[in-house]
Amino acid sequence: MKERIGFFEKYLTLWVALCIVAGIAIGQLLPVIPQTLGRWEYANVSIPIAVLIWLMIYPMMLKVDFKSVRNVARQPKGIIITCATNWLIKPFTMFGIAWLFFFVIFKTWIPAALADEYLAGAVLLGAAPCTAMVFVWSYLTKGDAAYTLVQVAVNDLIILVAFAPIVACLLGIGGVSVPMDTLLLSVVLFVLIPLTAGIITRITVVKRRGIDYFNNVFVKKFGSITIIGLLLTLVILFSFQGETILSNPLHIVLIAVPLIVQTICIFFVAYGWARWWKLPHSVAAPAGMIGASNFFELAVAVAISLFGLQSGAALATVVGVLVEVPVMLFLVRIANNTRHWFGKNH
Repeated sequence: MKERIGFFEKYLTLWVALCIVAGIAIGQLLPVIPQTLGRWEYANVSIPIAVLIWLMIYPMMLKVDFKSVRNVARQPKGIIITCATNWLIKPFTMFGIAWLFFFVIFKTWIPAALADEYLAGAVLLGAAPCTAMVFVWSYLTKGDAAYTLVQVAVNDLIILVAFAPIVACLLGIGGVSVPMDTLLLSVVLFVLIPLTAGIITRITVVKRRGIDYFNNVFVKKFGSITIIGLLLTLVILFSFQGETILSNPLHIVLIAVPLIVQTICIFFVAYGWARWWKLPHSVAAPAGMIGASNFFELAVAVAISLFGLQSGAALATVVGVLVEVPVMLFLVRIANNTRHWFGKNH
């Protein structure tokens, strides 16, 4: 695997910050733009945002070889750690940590109604494990490329059936009303359709031109599309969020705190578990990384579909994008500096 952290990815936090400024400026100086875009929606789904989300997610799905699922038995302990951490632990610790901060520690600064929306955004992040950037994090920690591919393929398949029920359950516990039909529609739009398109494209191109052409030429044509789609989505989102941010700039920091705490905690859950089971570092590092990072593109898309472009939930998912890269690079450094924990197996 030759996944390196690219220029756009390396400075993603900077681009997100610039998108915040650009989006707020457009919302304040050219309000006709968000007003017009706000009218283009169907079944509570913004059509412009849906198109941009597809541009983000489709290239990711191209990279996943679902034939690799057959190799699950090669490292069963690693897959057990990945699945248990991502689906039995992470969504619930995210809910607990976010609830503690938004409703108890930060209660003075965050109104209850807004806390509900921030909690919803955090849950959406927690229920969507990473499917794309984990290839980069795995490469930077010298992770097992084949194992990372299996991880991502298995998680993509689980998302199809587990994401909606987990989100509905946790938000129901938190007292946040969720229209189940819109949630299911979001999974179809932002997971099933791009996933199916990616599989069909992969099979077709590989059959006609071969796997080397697909990996080294075809996929690379889409290299910058994901990031461009993400940044344009953020500009649109912040054109709607401008008033909220200008009124409550502190809230960006307040949202970031529990997300950072959750990310670091869940990394050590998977990483520590892998060490306890005496797995090699090349399996332990990507296991920790996929648990810690999020499929934030999906979280942003579903937050907008469920709660709207101007919602606190959408804002919370975007803060997740803002903090992800610097926090994950910090965890990459920790993983590389603790390679000796795994002895001769590393």
